[in-house]
Amino acid sequence: MATAKYIFVTGGVTSSLGKGIISASLGKLLQARGFKVTIQKFDPYINIDPGTLNPYEHGECYVTDDGAETDLDLGHYERFLNTPTSQANNITTGRIYNNVITKERKGEYLGKTVQVVPHITDEIKRNIYLLGESGDYDFVITEIGGCVGDIESLPFIEAVRQVKWDVGTNNFLVIHLTLIPYLSAAKELKTKPTQHSVKQLLEAGIQPDILVCRSERRIPVEIRKKLALFCNVHINSVIESQDAETIYDVPLHMRKEKLAERVLTKLKMPNKTEPNLDMWKEFLGKLKNPTDEVKIGLVGKYVELPDAYKSIVEAFVHAGAQNECRIDLQYISSETITSENGDEVLSKLDGVLVAPGFGERGMEGKIETVKYLRENNIPFFGICLGMQCAVIEFARNVLKLEGASSTELNESTKHPVIDLMEEQKKVVDMGGTMRLGAYPCDLRKGSKASMVYGKTKISERHRHRYEFNNKYLEQIEKAGLQATGINPDTGLVEVVELKDHQWFVGVQYHPELKSTVLNPHPLFVKFVAAALEHKKAKSSKN
Repeated sequence: MATAKYIFVTGGVTSSLGKGIISASLGKLLQARGFKVTIQKFDPYINIDPGTLNPYEHGECYVTDDGAETDLDLGHYERFLNTPTSQANNITTGRIYNNVITKERKGEYLGKTVQVVPHITDEIKRNIYLLGESGDYDFVITEIGGCVGDIESLPFIEAVRQVKWDVGTNNFLVIHLTLIPYLSAAKELKTKPTQHSVKQLLEAGIQPDILVCRSERRIPVEIRKKLALFCNVHINSVIESQDAETIYDVPLHMRKEKLAERVLTKLKMPNKTEPNLDMWKEFLGKLKNPTDEVKIGLVGKYVELPDAYKSIVEAFVHAGAQNECRIDLQYISSETITSENGDEVLSKLDGVLVAPGFGERGMEGKIETVKYLRENNIPFFGICLGMQCAVIEFARNVLKLEGASSTELNESTKHPVIDLMEEQKKVVDMGGTMRLGAYPCDLRKGSKASMVYGKTKISERHRHRYEFNNKYLEQIEKAGLQATGINPDTGLVEVVELKDHQWFVGVQYHPELKSTVLNPHPLFVKFVAAALEHKKAKSSKN
């Protein structure tokens, strides 16, 4: 007997169609009707988690409160639903096989031959049911990564087929997201790729209940009829998903297409309640009707792929709407910034965020950026490595500690103002071994940070190995860079700020991971407000 309804979202024809956004949008529409919803992502790659993946390969690594390094789609789930996810919300093939092999080594299969079916598929199903059997949710939406037909996706598709018979047809539903390409030479929308994609699902024993069709253009009734006929679905279950101006429009587009109503009808759930989307519409109204504009630089080493900073970009969207201003985000490679060109690159900006990252590449450019912002009183916001660069820059140029650095940048530096955390020094394995997840932080009363948060006790998510070296704390504070946030258990410096600067704040944690549509992160909101003030002050001088 199922304790929750299970919805699966599969993809066909091509990747990057937006399964995560469709899943999050459906979750939002169900949540807006009062249902309790969670979304999980099953990724078919063999890495245990995305923690060791290059951001160019996979975009950002999203971190949950419980310290799981996960796929960036979990960020979309949290931003849309405004509810935290956990380790249970992201499973990879690597984790599935690791669990099965560990059980086999312990002798838990009693000498049986361990096979893809039933052992791998049973482990996939166990993970599918984990959240549903908790009793906390009415709906569990499971996004299956990759494309139908991919070799690595086959065990997941087989597990989904089996779920239908485990939980019953009234508790099981499959949404297939596919592409309807437009051929400009023929001036036609083409359904054949979708037909083939659905055929592959049918060959695996799964009949999709709903088709969500991505397209650049409107899908006319004749095309919907053709899709319904050849894909064996009701015409009302052919849902159009046209390219949207912003991802935050998609829930309203899906509302117009009655996606949630189709789901609720098929799962025999009450659907008379109208969704309460007032706050969502208010956010969109502010987002689309800005009264001002600011130019903010994002200085990082992965700027060629904006998905590497996905949560930061979206946090700026939330903060921009809150301030009713459009944010013109300028991506600047830290490798291109030097002491000679700082003025040319940075002077036109209203504020700069120095992004997180790992390794020495581009780090000197970040340090030069901080120096220029500090000396020219331009709003600076540093996250993780960005905060560490601020400490290094201050030590070098204000304290005159020659060669001050991080041991990540220079192992033999005379002044390691940033050093490897003590518990990290014996770590050999790379994956899942950093300081990960939510930790408490005490903010100094009267500091900028405490005024921004409106409280002195906070909790934020971390992902790092290196930290502020407390041996230098006293002399750095004496010179004017204040440590205004401290972890109460370890004494780790979490926040630094310059008192006599209009906005100079660096944080060791990742505030962008907790910014949502309905709860924009206060640090981003106030940083954007500071950039607006800086812009106004500049224009009044001119």
